[in-house]
Amino acid sequence: MSGDTAVRRIVALHTPRLRAELAARRALRYATNPASASGIASHVRAASAIRRLGSRLIVIQDDVNALALADASSGFKPLVLPPGADGHRSFDDTIGNKHLKMDLEAAVVLPDGRVLAFGSGSAEARESIVVVESETGVRVRRARGLYARLRKLCEAAGNELNIEGSVIQGRRLRLFQRGNGVRVTGRGSGSLVFDVDLDQLLRWLAGRGPAPGVIDVLEVDLGSIEGVPFGFTDAAVTHDGRVAFIACAEESVDVRSDGPVLGCRFGWLDDTGAQVADVIESDGTATALKLEGIEPRPGSSRVFDVVADMDRPDQPAWLAELRVGDGPESGPAGPLES
Repeated sequence: MSGDTAVRRIVALHTPRLRAELAARRALRYATNPASASGIASHVRAASAIRRLGSRLIVIQDDVNALALADASSGFKPLVLPPGADGHRSFDDTIGNKHLKMDLEAAVVLPDGRVLAFGSGSAEARESIVVVESETGVRVRRARGLYARLRKLCEAAGNELNIEGSVIQGRRLRLFQRGNGVRVTGRGSGSLVFDVDLDQLLRWLAGRGPAPGVIDVLEVDLGSIEGVPFGFTDAAVTHDGRVAFIACAEESVDVRSDGPVLGCRFGWLDDTGAQVADVIESDGTATALKLEGIEPRPGSSRVFDVVADMDRPDQPAWLAELRVGDGPESGPAGPLES
């Protein structure tokens, strides 16, 4: 992408007939207690993305160097990743080591079955891609060149780099950035979608080419609540090729800090625009959960698995069902109120 390539900009529209309601949910705990030597808790404590690999679910964690894998029969078990620079696999303020975490926030399943988990890029330690070859084959690849390009584009848009979601569409990897959580308007209040050439990325991973570049950038204004902008927290592709996403309005001092969640939205994104609806509980009230991962049920574009991060090391993350009614084509759309 050349330096003078224009960034495309769209404003998300609220679709009154689009309904996104949370249903059944459960706390995420491992089927068996991990060995104390692993350095991880007995529960999934920091769910940041979710993907389906065949019949199995994979939950990514941002504060723990371990993935959680599950199938219908055996429940969740940890796939331990290499420890951080201080020898720990868990990271929080009580230990004082959050600056060392990989901060894995997004994931894709490649056509060959490998799983890629992406660091957020919000700090130097978070510029890695974890490649899961199998249940025992895991490697970590530093990706400073790619993240440097992403950071430059974010700064040009008045934003901070914080990758939160990823999908594969055709031969493109699409990386979803969560915009600033501070109370801002205008420049810097949108979230960005970066398109990366997938073939170039795969050649780089195999050691056969340079770090991939960014071939397209889309800025999406997802609206705001009480002056706090909504920002992407994950995205997924449904069986019919559409991109579904979730976004939260989290009031924080910067992209590296947690804060109160003021609202969450579900939406559809395509080449013509974005349409959204507030995520609600079964009683019709807006959810207070921080939804960080979304994955469609097999063959469905109406039912999704979602994960919520409680942002507390002593509390397990939640796995919930999200049911979407009507569709992006239903009902008149109007601009979001900020």
